Parts: sequence; structure tokens; C-alpha cells
Amino acid sequence: MKIETFHEQWFSHIRQNVLAGLTSSFALVPECIAFALVAQVNPLMGLYGAFIICALTAIFGGRPGMISGAAGSMAVVIVALVVQHGVPYLLATVVLGGLLMVLFGALRLGKLIRMVPHPVMLGFVNGLAIIIAMAQLEHFKTATPSGVQWLHGTPLAVMCALVVLTMLIVYLLPRITKAVPPALVAIVGVGVLSQLMHLPTRNLGDMAHIAGSLPVFHLPAVPWNLETLRIVLPYAVLMSIVGLLETLLTFNLTDDITETVGQPNRECVALGVANIVSGVLGGLGGCAMIGQTMINLSSGGRSRLSGATSGVMILLFILFLSPLIERIPLAALVGVMFVVAQQTFAWGSLRSLSKVPRNDALVVVAVTVITVFTDLAIAVLCGIVIAALNFAWQHAREIRTDVDETHSGKKTYRPHGTLFFASTANFAALFTPQHDPADVTIDCKHLRVADHSAIDALETLAERYGKSGKSLRFDNLSERCAGLLQRAGAAIEHA
Repeated sequence: MKIETFHEQWFSHIRQNVLAGLTSSFALVPECIAFALVAQVNPLMGLYGAFIICALTAIFGGRPGMISGAAGSMAVVIVALVVQHGVPYLLATVVLGGLLMVLFGALRLGKLIRMVPHPVMLGFVNGLAIIIAMAQLEHFKTATPSGVQWLHGTPLAVMCALVVLTMLIVYLLPRITKAVPPALVAIVGVGVLSQLMHLPTRNLGDMAHIAGSLPVFHLPAVPWNLETLRIVLPYAVLMSIVGLLETLLTFNLTDDITETVGQPNRECVALGVANIVSGVLGGLGGCAMIGQTMINLSSGGRSRLSGATSGVMILLFILFLSPLIERIPLAALVGVMFVVAQQTFAWGSLRSLSKVPRNDALVVVAVTVITVFTDLAIAVLCGIVIAALNFAWQHAREIRTDVDETHSGKKTYRPHGTLFFASTANFAALFTPQHDPADVTIDCKHLRVADHSAIDALETLAERYGKSGKSLRFDNLSERCAGLLQRAGAAIEHA
């Protein structure tokens, strides 16, 4: 992978990146409106958040080509807060969450994303792909006096036909020309068709009216005291964790797709600043959005210009272009998102489930299912825990020893492997103090002492030999292991 230059990050393939940004902006609008409705706030708050977060992370972040906005994963977190305390406390939470993100990046903790195993990444991608597809099903429902019902009859037929037409355009147009993003052609084309034929289908304007003015700076109208902090801090912590996880996982995916190297800590700081600005300008909090990022990347968006264009277009939609944007059929956007879900899902992971170790296959399936039925943070945490336990179990089983017993009454053990909390029991079972000769040496050339449990295991072993009236000596300890034992004050004899 290579590191992009400033010129490559901003000025490479300008036309292609501008069109990609325009395409992803169309996909941002319904998602941000839907997320605002989930959070039970004014849809304009979602659009303001999308404009601010998308533009600022594109300009100052560490990952060109990635699209951020008001994300549903974060909206779900704060529903209870809005219901119990109101919008001002939500804005305070967004600001505090942004500060926590900045702190995370400033402490250079973005590199922790390297601790996420590949099976967890696959489960994350697959789970979000399913969530993206399932979220589109809500657009096949309509509100009636008796409640929300599925579409039926002519509206359902028209909706399905337009969705299929959109998907066909996205799939087939690249075989004819790659001059323009197929998703953009599909959205505009299906929109024009539905207007010319006066088709009975729901438009973006049926979700919410997006006309508005410029966001205005104002600090959240909450008491600035410890009681407010007690209320918003738990939500801010959860919001920042979810936002950073989704951002850094999407960051890794974008690195892989573009075959370039981003700056995760810089991205965390930029995301935090963007959330702070969004909070004081009346917008929702947000993070990277994998669906819109995939649209941007598949449309050719690779530079900062694509993300900046997408953010600026959201603002133009609000200020000037709402009459046109509100006419876009939801079916066109649903069709594009179905394609995104299909392209995001790692289909190769299904074929590899029978080929990879069963524990890795379990992680892929578990993270996918947990992502769909709970949330991303819990899914990734569970995946890491399962992978870590598997790693510990495998390494614990690998510890072994060679034995060399001489005729002069001396015995030497040469253990191999890593001595840590999970392997101490197996390590202790390798030795037989009661049956060994009086002079025993443990050659630690191939043994790595990893933690406090390992130190305790060595001390316990020395005590066992001492109680049997026998001498135990540790030879060939590495400089690191010897230093670790010395700092711990371990009472064992070693060279």
C-alpha cells in the first residue's frame, strides 16, 4: 500500500471525484432523515449533521474517499436521552462525545484497530450489509389511519419495478460506459422517468421537507453543572465508542479497497472536531457510513474532493435545491442501496467458512448475527473476545518441553512456547519434582515469560522443588524475561 501525496488527495481525477461526491450525497439525504426520525428529532438536524461531519472529515480527516454523516448506529444510542431530557441534552452529548473522540485520537489510540482480527472485519461487513438491505424494507411500508402497513396493489408494483430498473442500470451501465457513475445515472434517470410518467410512487419529499436555512451557532441550552454531566456522560461515552468503531472499521475497509494507507489517529481527531461543530450548530452526531462510502468508492471517489463535494451538496439541497431533491423517488435510492448491500457483503466469506478453522468461522457468523440483532459495538467486542480466547487456548496447548537426563544425576528441561495465564497449568504438569534428581535445570532459551501469571508459575515451581529438597536453576533467560522477574522480585535462582 502507498501513502498518497497532497496532490493525489485533492486534485486527482477531479471530474470523477465530483460526480462520485454528488452521487453519495443523494444517498446521504434519505439515510440522515431516517436516522433523525429514529432519534425523534427534526430531520434538518440530521442533514445539518451530515453536511458538517461529511465536509470536515473529508477536508481534515485521515482517510480520503471515506464518507461520514449522521449515522443510524449513533442515533439509536441517544433515543432514550431525547425522550427523557430533550434535544438540548442531545446536543450537549454530541459535543461531549466529540471531545472524547478528539482525546482518543490525540492519545494515538487509533492504532488499536489493528487488534481487530480479520474474521471480525468480515462479520462487521456482512452484518452491516444485511442491516443496509433490511433498512430499505421500511420504504415498502406506508402510514395509514390504522397504522403502518405494507404497500400493496399498484403502489407496490410501481415501487418494485422502479427498484429493479434502478438496480439494472447500476449493474449494466458500466458495460456500456464508465464515464459517469452508474448510481448517479440510475437516480437521475428513474427520477425523470417517474416525473414524466406521473407514476404513483413515494418521493423523498414524502419523508420530510428538507428546505431550511444556514445552521446557527448556539451552545446547548443546558445547565453547565455536574448533574448535566452525570446525565450526558454515559450516552457520550457509548456514542463515541460506537462512532469510533464504525469509523475505524470502515477506515480499514477503505484502505483495502483503495490500496492506500490512511491516518487513523488524524481521522479520529477530525471526526471528534466535526461532532463538536455539529453539536454547537444544531446537528446530530455522526461517524463513517459504510453504505455511502461504498457508493462513493464504486463511483470512483478516491480523493478528499469527493467527500467535500458530498457535504457541500447536502447544504445546497437544504438552501436551494430542495424542490428538486424532494422529487427523487425513494425507489431509486432503495435500488442503489440494495446494490450497495450486495456489493458490501463479503460473499467469499461464505465459501471460506468450510475451509478456515472452525473458531474463525464461528467468529464470522457470530459477529454478523450480533451486528444484525444488537449493535456494532457489542458485536465487535464479542468477536474480539472469542478470537482472543481462541488464541489463548491454542497457545496454551502448544507449550511443551524436551528432557535431557544425564548419568551424573542431573536433569535439564527445555520448555518451548509462551508461558502466560492460560498455559500455566499445562506448564506445571510438565515437571515431576518428586521423581526428579536433586539437581534440576530449566533451560529457558525457547520459553517466553509473558505476564504476572507466568512469574507466579515459575515461583510456584521453584517452591515445589524446594519442598522436595531439590535444587532448581533457570538458565538462558532472555534479557527481557530476566528483567521482568527482577522487577517482580521473584525469588528464583537464575543465571
